[in-house]
Formats: sequence, structure tokens, C-alpha cells
Amino acid sequence: MREQSGQIIRSHGKHFIVESEGQCYDCTTRGKRVDFVCGDKVDILVQNKEQAVIERVQPRTSLLYRQDDWKTKIIAANVTRIMFVTAAVPSPSEELLNRCLIAAEAAEIDPVIIVNKADLPETPALLEKLALYSQLGYIVVTLSANHDVSPLLPLLHGQTSVFVGQSGMGKSTLTNALLPAANARTGDISAALDSGRHTTTHATLYHLDANSDLIDSPGLQEFGLKHLTIPDLPHYFPEMRPYIGQCKFHNCTHRAEPNCAIKAACEQGLISRKRLELLQRISNSL
Repeated sequence: MREQSGQIIRSHGKHFIVESEGQCYDCTTRGKRVDFVCGDKVDILVQNKEQAVIERVQPRTSLLYRQDDWKTKIIAANVTRIMFVTAAVPSPSEELLNRCLIAAEAAEIDPVIIVNKADLPETPALLEKLALYSQLGYIVVTLSANHDVSPLLPLLHGQTSVFVGQSGMGKSTLTNALLPAANARTGDISAALDSGRHTTTHATLYHLDANSDLIDSPGLQEFGLKHLTIPDLPHYFPEMRPYIGQCKFHNCTHRAEPNCAIKAACEQGLISRKRLELLQRISNSL
């Protein structure tokens, strides 16, 4: 038995597939620890040609996770770019998009918004809604995974990217288009429920080239932000950062207090009413 370093390329319950020195090992963990995640760099103790034990995780450069009242769900580690995949059908959740953007800002991971299924007649209306996010400085890319994914290539190059978004938006179809050999599972849209069937059940890391990796993650229906704190929230809204510290009260909730700099900016049209209400709504949930 010998110890060597590797990377988790698939997490599945209490089992992990670790790629190390050109080989993949089916790994278990010491004790009951299961808080490892796709993208983690780990040290493993090789048992035989197929099996190993994860001894420890190496320091993470980033960690994307969500947290609600009951549990924390780690999505991926050591990623540099979050690709939020949306489409006009099934009905997209702008709340989910906003929460993912806030989580990306909090984790200091660069976000990109991908509008898939560009050929749908409903897409122009979605793009009109998303114009706000372009104005905030977020990259918005429109494409069709079934026709041409080349607009993504420069954004993926040199990055460790993770696809996130609702089920049915085409994350696995994008993965298949970028990596035909990946053969990621894809599913049909359930029109009756107006939602995508969950087809990806675990996160998987693929190598696009020697310097670029891609993680396809299971579909999300919600994104808990219980790991954030109310005073820090405005920092995760790019348009609100210039006004932080300018309110009359240091513990301003940006609601009814007098001389609130963020509310004043909203009244002047510098911050959208929708985004201020989002800040207040998430503050309420925390």
C-alpha cells in the first residue's frame, strides 16, 4: 500500500471515484466522513489496482455550497467559474439565478449566465428579463446546445467550471456537446409538471483539455443561503457596494430607516427595485 495524491472526479453517496497518476480508483473514506466533493484534491492510500482510501483533503481554493434550515449541500470544490444554465422552457426561476449569483459572489467564484435553447420563441422575452444582469457586469451567453456550443469555449478555457441550474435546462446536453465521449445522461422535459426530470444524480468532473475541467452537477430547484450573514449581504450585490457604509445607521436594514444610502440609490434609479426587494427578502430568510 502506498499514498499518493489525486482528484475526486465523481462523488456518489459514501463512495468516490478518484483520478490519480492516470488511473481511477473506487475510494471509501476513513470513519464516517463523507464531506468530500467533486473537484477536491485528496491524498489516498492505494489498496490495490482498483480501490483506495481517502486519507485527507488538501486545502481548497474555493467551495460552492448551499445551506437551508436542515442541511448543507456541497456542490463542488476548487472551481474558478460557475456556469448558470437557464432557458425559457421549462419556466426559469429568477430567484434561483439570483441566489446562485449571490453564492458565487460570496465564494469569490466568477459567474457566467448561459441562456440555452436560443431557438425557442420564448427566448427573446427571457433575454429581456436578463438584460439587468448584463448591466450589472455579468456575462450572458446565448446559444443552443444542440447546434453550436463554440461561444462557451473561450469562457471554459483555463478554468475549472461547474454547470448549475434547474433540471431540464440542458446542462447535460451541453456537457455532451462539449465532450461527446462523456455520454452524460439527458432527459426529456416533463411538460405536465413544467419542470425537468432529474437526470444527473451526482456531480462528475470531465477534462476538456490539459488546462480546463468541467463539472456537471445535479439540477437545483432552490438554493439556500443560510451560511451567509445579513450584514455581509450587500457586499454580494455589485451595484450596492459603492453605498456600503454610507447609511446613517451602521446596522441599517435598508427598509424604513432614514438616510439609507442604498434606498436612496434605488429611488434615483441606480439600483433596481427588484434587486433591493431581493436583498430584503433574503435578509428576512436569514
